[in-house]
Amino acid sequence: LPLVAIGASTGGPQALRAILSKWPRDMPAATVVAQHISADFAGSLVAWLSDGCRLAVRTAASGDRPQAGVVLVAGTDDHLVMRSDKTLVYAKEPIGNPFRPSVDVLFQSLAQHWPSPSVGVLLTGIGRDGAQGLLELRRAGWHTIAQDQRTSVVYGMPQAASQVGAAVEVLPIGEIAASVGRYLTPRFGTT
Repeated sequence: LPLVAIGASTGGPQALRAILSKWPRDMPAATVVAQHISADFAGSLVAWLSDGCRLAVRTAASGDRPQAGVVLVAGTDDHLVMRSDKTLVYAKEPIGNPFRPSVDVLFQSLAQHWPSPSVGVLLTGIGRDGAQGLLELRRAGWHTIAQDQRTSVVYGMPQAASQVGAAVEVLPIGEIAASVGRYLTPRFGTT
């Protein structure tokens, strides 16, 4: 099963909805999202994203396994991590990371435990979180995409990914969903 992993921060909810709203109900991939947001607001984010798309969107719970047509959103103030048994769990480590949930922590665990072909997407946000993780996904054979400067609310995270060579493509938000579809379609059927 292919996986689409998406990381975002400032401006992320609107960018996520712009992507997810274009995906069909029979999306041939699982989706996991790490959005910098307080646990207090995660439920509202999930409800808002769900209202805007045809896929099932829910808060990830420890022990969940990614499944086709389902969007799992990190929903606590801890990191969401993929384990070797392909389940997602919440973890307090690494403690020193200021972002919770951290995009880097999620992406790095996916690079270790989820096979390609899959897609990593880094969206708008402050700082560098996600850049190193996206690079590790690329090195693991994943297709990687960063949002472009023009359509990012804050170009920090995607710019950092571009600077380290993590992104195969740098695209405006309106083209990311189609790019994911083009990448997945020849490998796994229609989208």
